[in-house]
Amino acid sequence: MENIRLAKEALNRVIYGKEDVVDLLFTALFAGGHVLLESVPGTGKTKLAKSFAKVMNGEFNRVQFTPDVLPSDVTGIRFFNPKTQEFELRVGPVVSNVLLADEINRATPKTQSSLLEVMEEYQSTIDGETIKVEAPFVVIATQNPVESNYGTFPLPEAQLDRFLFRVDIGYPTKEEEKQILTTYRTSDPYEEITPVLSLEEIRLIQEDIKQITISDVVYDYLLDLVHASRNHHEVELGISPRGMLALMRATQARAYLRGREYVTPDDIKTLTPYVFEHRLILTMEGSIKKTSEQIVQEILEAVPVPVEEGAVTQ
Repeated sequence: MENIRLAKEALNRVIYGKEDVVDLLFTALFAGGHVLLESVPGTGKTKLAKSFAKVMNGEFNRVQFTPDVLPSDVTGIRFFNPKTQEFELRVGPVVSNVLLADEINRATPKTQSSLLEVMEEYQSTIDGETIKVEAPFVVIATQNPVESNYGTFPLPEAQLDRFLFRVDIGYPTKEEEKQILTTYRTSDPYEEITPVLSLEEIRLIQEDIKQITISDVVYDYLLDLVHASRNHHEVELGISPRGMLALMRATQARAYLRGREYVTPDDIKTLTPYVFEHRLILTMEGSIKKTSEQIVQEILEAVPVPVEEGAVTQ
């Protein structure tokens, strides 16, 4: 836990005032999930992702997505080497521990879909050959939600469902921005980051998290939220079983990071918006009147939270 604390402190010095976002990144890493960062340009999405990769002693790759990026630029390609007169395999940037998919919504749907297999199955197929991606592996994608539709391609539901969390970084407060000015006036904290988490340590934590217990009361609360999303009159498609499992694993990771051996209802209530909002598909009428964020808040208010004592009983 000491190395996790040091890693968080390093990131909080780079991106000041976003402790909750940093906590979500580590929750996703230990839960084996991926993160979609959204915010207007210049709020630190890319720098946060690069800093997150730097605190780990692993391989980091970055893809700057544009409309002309091909699927082979992401996954890899088999090419003919005229010197050896043989076909050779060149793996793409997906073979890494942290992949920064910068401005992912600028890539064409075909290129976006090239990430589906590796995000879900930790493998990439190139000309029939399967290339394994070793854990830990996390995709941190960024996109600007207010960018003009010209030159952008909204992520389809199947792609969004692969992301454990969607996180809106947002603007810092005036006090936080003053601290940023003071810090960056003389130095760049990113340059001072050193790796503090080994890949083996992360893999061990990922296994330990699976042992975090969940009582029947907490299971029922999670399922009540999932089914409430499917039964909401303004929701066309609610949370899938994949989303249900994603929430479960995320809450286990959150409990671990807080030094607990069990999941509480508060873990579920806190993480539900980040897991649900990008997965809900609203009806046409619902999308005119409300946002998915408002729908999730309605679901959280409608489903009773179980008593804490009963929730932690093993």
